[in-house]
Amino acid sequence: MSGRIDKTELIKKLRDLEGLTNEEKSNLIGLLRQHKKYGLVWEDKPEDIEERLRDELPVLTEVKERALISDQPNAPNHILIEGDNLEALTALSYTHEGKIDVIYIDPPYNTGNKDFAYYDDFCDEYRTIPYVEREDAFRHSKWLSFMSKRLRIAKRLLSDKGVIFISIDDNEQANLKLLCDEVFGADSFTGNVIWEKTDSPRMDVKGFTVRHDYILVYQKSDFVLQRIMPDDIPEHYNKTDEEGRLYYLKPLRLMGGHKSESLYYGIEAPDGTIVFPKETNGENGCWRWSQTKYYDEIKRIEWTKGKKGWSPNFRIYAENMTPTPASTIWPFETVGSTRTAKTELSNIIQQFIFSYPKPSSLIKYIEKIASNPSSTILDFFAGSGTTLHATMQLNAEDGGHRQCILVTNNENGICEQVTYERNKRVIQGYTTPKGQQVEGLHDNNLRYYRTGFIPRERTQRNMRALVNAATDLLCIKEDLYEEKPLLGTLKLKPQLARYFSNGQKHMLVIYREEVVTELVEAIKTLELGKSMLKIYIFSPGRYAFDDNFYEVQDKVQLVALPAAIYDVYQRVLPKQKERLLVEAEEPAPQPTTSAITIDFEEGGEQ
Repeated sequence: MSGRIDKTELIKKLRDLEGLTNEEKSNLIGLLRQHKKYGLVWEDKPEDIEERLRDELPVLTEVKERALISDQPNAPNHILIEGDNLEALTALSYTHEGKIDVIYIDPPYNTGNKDFAYYDDFCDEYRTIPYVEREDAFRHSKWLSFMSKRLRIAKRLLSDKGVIFISIDDNEQANLKLLCDEVFGADSFTGNVIWEKTDSPRMDVKGFTVRHDYILVYQKSDFVLQRIMPDDIPEHYNKTDEEGRLYYLKPLRLMGGHKSESLYYGIEAPDGTIVFPKETNGENGCWRWSQTKYYDEIKRIEWTKGKKGWSPNFRIYAENMTPTPASTIWPFETVGSTRTAKTELSNIIQQFIFSYPKPSSLIKYIEKIASNPSSTILDFFAGSGTTLHATMQLNAEDGGHRQCILVTNNENGICEQVTYERNKRVIQGYTTPKGQQVEGLHDNNLRYYRTGFIPRERTQRNMRALVNAATDLLCIKEDLYEEKPLLGTLKLKPQLARYFSNGQKHMLVIYREEVVTELVEAIKTLELGKSMLKIYIFSPGRYAFDDNFYEVQDKVQLVALPAAIYDVYQRVLPKQKERLLVEAEEPAPQPTTSAITIDFEEGGEQ
């Protein structure tokens, strides 16, 4: 008898089997039809937030009183999002799909020591933090389910030149490697970095002292790792020549070592005297170079005069240290350690303990080898906010305009009291516990957002609510935040339309399609230079009222909302729950023509 299963026959029996619902039969048949493949297999463990996203759509709402705005008009806009990162990633899939150049994340390591919380149907009614214990039979399945959902959206966010760095330790490193091979593709694997995170051994362990973490790196198709000049150029390169090159002097006289008569000869000093290598123990000294090499390299010779006369030296240039590719071993001397990270954080925020910060030097090193001065950087396990700190530091050093997006929840007040507070002080300046004044990195904007929700059902009321709530999303998407009260000379009412412009980019959000005619007349007189006016307009379908904008079609770019948002969300959200019956809703009141006419006014100075 053959051991091979006839799947076709088994599927027929499953369809006729009683006692199972159609959904259960469908799931079983789907499992049978799956092809065997190499890779991870785990039991999917749904999260509360995933189930919520079946019924609701995430939006972002700015907490304006927490905005930190620079006096520098071209300061980069950094974003901090308070909320579950699955919610935030879904929202960012609309604003930043294909736009993120560097992702760095430091997810929970799943050690079983209260570092990984997993909210599901088994959480208690008091909503205490449901940490995954080491003894949990589904410990690894929960972690893989959690990470898989987030990494699949992260892949969509990466640009063609993008790259993701993921910190991890031995608890999940092997599983994460297989998961990333599946999500990003094994060919996208760039490297597995070993970061020496500690600078001293632990004396309380029975086995090995674990002194390293891993950083897994995966890239998109066009990513190129930057070659870098070492930061640790020795301090003895303490001189600069006329061309700005670093060098140090080394005596031409050989101290000790093999003596050779050919290396004993006279050299003319700057004052015309002839200098010989000094004698040692009654014997002739010698130079390091032959007489031929001396005259070949005479441009490198530099004389110094001391109490005992002139001494020749030769220059050793730092330019011999050429840029090289980064290695997969990162010592703490180069990128910092956990000790330096804790010291760095405690110097900024003294009153709040954060267990496992990363040093800004580590993240800055990542950005040096992976970003360019205009890159967008994302960290959706933001923790203490090191990634933004490092981004602002690097911008200050090389004149870059990198933008950083942080995402973290607010469990135990981390977002408000650590992530935000740290970077607020970095921007504004702070005083260390020892009284040292640290100047702020003032040329940065920081905007604070929280996640919110709109019902997912596509009713007229819900669609209008989504468009009304999407303005902050649109500002993030267009990187445009300066709202103007006038469109040309037309005074706008925010419930009807809002206009944003920084002189280079322009955006108009139209919430009520009935006002299009009046807006078109205002657009005719609008001076946009070489730019286009991006118009987001509410539409029950996909029609963006193109005919109405025919007269200004050369000045505008139209987008119908909420269809554009639905299209993106549909690709990342879990499948919506089917509803057999939908309660009838009252139609939204439609404004009359006369009511609309008086809402807009001709205006001047406000």
